[in-house]
Amino acid sequence: MSLIRTLRRATAVTLPAALAAVTLTAPPAAAKSDFTVRPFMGWSSWSVQASTHPDYGKNWLNERNVRNAADAMAAKLKSAGYTYVNMDAGWNATLDWRFHSDANGIPSPDPTRFPSGLKSTVDHIHDQGLKAGLYAVAGLEKTVYDQNLPIAGAPGCTTRSIAHLPLTPTNMWGGNWKIDYSRPCAQKFIDSIADKFASWGIDFVKVDGTDADNVADIAAWSRAIDRTGRTMWLTASAWPVPREIGDDLRPHANGVRIDTDVECYCRTVTSWSGPVDDRWHDLPDWLGDVRPNYWPDLDSMPISNNTGVGIQDGLDDVERQSVMTFWSMASAPLYVGGDIYFLDARAQSILTNPEVIAVDRSRSFPTRVTGGERQIWKKKLPDGSWAVAVYNLGAEATDIDVDFGALGVAGTVKVRDLAARTDLGRASGSWTAKGVPPHGSRIVTLSGGLQDRAGRTPAVVTRRR
Repeated sequence: MSLIRTLRRATAVTLPAALAAVTLTAPPAAAKSDFTVRPFMGWSSWSVQASTHPDYGKNWLNERNVRNAADAMAAKLKSAGYTYVNMDAGWNATLDWRFHSDANGIPSPDPTRFPSGLKSTVDHIHDQGLKAGLYAVAGLEKTVYDQNLPIAGAPGCTTRSIAHLPLTPTNMWGGNWKIDYSRPCAQKFIDSIADKFASWGIDFVKVDGTDADNVADIAAWSRAIDRTGRTMWLTASAWPVPREIGDDLRPHANGVRIDTDVECYCRTVTSWSGPVDDRWHDLPDWLGDVRPNYWPDLDSMPISNNTGVGIQDGLDDVERQSVMTFWSMASAPLYVGGDIYFLDARAQSILTNPEVIAVDRSRSFPTRVTGGERQIWKKKLPDGSWAVAVYNLGAEATDIDVDFGALGVAGTVKVRDLAARTDLGRASGSWTAKGVPPHGSRIVTLSGGLQDRAGRTPAVVTRRR
């Protein structure tokens, strides 16, 4: 958070007093934008770019399609909180995947993809009351190193002067050179890119390929964003980010990719086995690290289109609801993958359910009560009630019994099905989710008369939304 934003929050004191408080008594502000309230919601282009469907693929990302996505989000999802329109890899690449940079080594938009210029597209996104995101990569582009370009705003600094010596491939695919951040020009180079992004009005940056070697890159991006004075969400991304650097990234990133790509790299967006169901087994490893303003990124949600023309999700409606439920229980960023221009009615209903979205926005994180094929997860909500989700990861329909004792609560409670937005009556001791279909889920709240094992009743209980 910048000093300016810190001072704006120091209300009821004079400017000199605020300066004194920040300088003398306040701890140093984290060098990242403040998203402590909730994770972002929106859409990402990569799922359709990754598809082998003949109408999609790497060349799909262009001005017309991004504007269509923004218009569709504004019409169908914005009222539920979805605002980010994120342009992924390729915005600065030719159609044969050669990457552009300007005379200072800063990535620049491809004129074939964005004939009106990138800022024109960003302005269109903002005109819809939405936010715009861009993709970046950890490390220094090798061609930018070869050209030895002057770094903008940094006299005497060149792109070759910031490389780690001996030259060392970096990021998850070794595509760039490692940057030596002990060199003073290195931070200035990342600052110059962030400044350019800010001048275009960018609100989100995904830095991809984040490996154990790239914590310094994320820290540099965090500082650079803070110095622009513009609030930008920063995601550390990979497939996934290595678990061992989770603690190191927390001071710098607003989100961290904790699992592999959700895409199947086939004619649809995804498939249940492998890309999607892995997340039920992988999220628990990260729950000790994540917290508000360091959100667990489960990748995009394949909830867009299962009917008519356009790329299909590759999941049925039962599976799509399980995705929405799981992402929301995790307090993960909720962003759609797929061509939302063709968003179908069922997808819109799943994505905009305010009761499930409220679980995502709760700023709390879940605990897995039981594993295996019949999973039970619990999550304490701010009002003292519990959100409980059950998942059938098996191949046959099944009943799933929820023992209130395993949740650490007792007493008679009200049960409400959030996905169906229906009250299910009262239960004491346990509740059973009947006939959960294969790959299906239920998400309920337990409230009203809720007690913990010591017999204490929360002062506030869940109200029907």
